[in-house]
Formats: sequence, structure tokens, C-alpha cells
Amino acid sequence: MKILVPVKRVVDYNVKVRVKPDQTGVDLANVKMSMNPFCEIAVEEAIRLKEKGVAEEIVVVSIGPAQAQETIRTALAMGADRGIHVTTDATVEPLAVAKILKGVVEAESPELVLLGKQAIDDDSNATGQMLAALMGWPQATFASEVEKTDTGFNVTREIDGGLQTLAIPAPAIITTDLRLNEPRYASLPNIMKAKRKPIDAKTPDDFGVDITPRLEVVKVSEPPKREAGVKVETVAELVDKLKNEAGVI
Repeated sequence: MKILVPVKRVVDYNVKVRVKPDQTGVDLANVKMSMNPFCEIAVEEAIRLKEKGVAEEIVVVSIGPAQAQETIRTALAMGADRGIHVTTDATVEPLAVAKILKGVVEAESPELVLLGKQAIDDDSNATGQMLAALMGWPQATFASEVEKTDTGFNVTREIDGGLQTLAIPAPAIITTDLRLNEPRYASLPNIMKAKRKPIDAKTPDDFGVDITPRLEVVKVSEPPKREAGVKVETVAELVDKLKNEAGVI
């Protein structure tokens, strides 16, 4: 079985994001970038399926500027077999990403597309669902456990009422949630080996996809600063503040 894992280069989750002075976007100058945490979980799950003997090959694909090759190399160092880099310096919206991934899926013919449920930069949570719709494949989102069966996959997902288990046939698309696994760190020998693993270069034009943005960013601003809390001496004082100052009761 071949597994395709899309990965995205985003601002590292430990970095405090700053808005540009002109409010046109987020300042990325001299900011540490890394693999999207949910994508990292998807890569780890694909590697675990390979270690169980379920998968034979793991292909990672990333869409973005030249620096996105670093993200692909990270996935290769973790244990993926080869990479595909779709090069573009433009901002690519989820629908365009899904259309590009559709072209990659048709070229690679994987049995499973395993991707993070969302990226921490735009929080769109849409690419996996859009790809499933374009391909006409079954999907299971927010997976907390994935098990291979004779005909497909059993996917356990967390819902408001507890846990739900879905049985879906292959080929399928699964998006990963936080509690699926704990991603491994790449060892130094594997980092060196990753430099020799192949990365195929592509462009959106190779898949006939127009990546012109459909959305316009009007303004980006920081959330308002929270006011410091206060201590009250009695319940009556608390009720008074909630009623007359906060206006919530």
C-alpha cells in the first residue's frame, strides 16, 4: 500500500505571531518556520503503518516556496520514502490545494491520503474534505485511531458524545487529530540519509490548476488585550459586577 501525506510549512507553534504595521498580514521576516503539527502527526501515523507492514511506501507532498523543501526533508528524516514539491511563492487557498493534491493523487495512485485536519496558520480545516469531494473518495476526519482492515480502514474519531468508529473502504482520505499519536524526533543518521532521498519538483501548472486567490484579506489585527481580573469579597459583590459592569446577567 502507498500512503500520500501532504505537509505544510507554517510559523513554528512556539513563536509569538506579530501583525505587520500596515495590517496586511502576519510578519514572517526572520521568523522560525516548521512543519504544521497536525501534518507531523499524519507523517508519524504513516510511518507507524509502514512499520506494521501495512504500507510499503510513504510519499510526502508540500505546496509552497523553495523553503518548503526543508519541511519535506523533515518528513523524509522521520521515515518517509520520497517527496514531491509543488513550487509556488503565491498564497494557495484550500480549494486550490485540494485541486493540486487531486492531480498528485491521480499521478501516484495511493490507497490512503493521510493529512492533518487543519493548519495552525489559517485554521481552515477544509482541504481534506474538499479533496475527498473532488476525488469522490470516502473520508474520515479528526482521527484518534486508525486501523487497517481487509477492505479498508477502521477510524475512531472523537465526537461530542464520546468516540465514533467508522469503517471506510480503500482508497480513502483520513485527517488526523492531536491524540492520534506523538510524533518522533528525527535522528541524526536519518537526517543525513534524508538529504539523499529524492524530491520531485512540480508546479501548479503541471496539474492545470489556477491558484489565483478567490478571497481578499481586508485587514489583519491582533485580538484586544484582556483586562486584569479582580478579586471580590462576597457573592453579592460578584453578582453586582457581573450585572452592572460586565452586563452578562
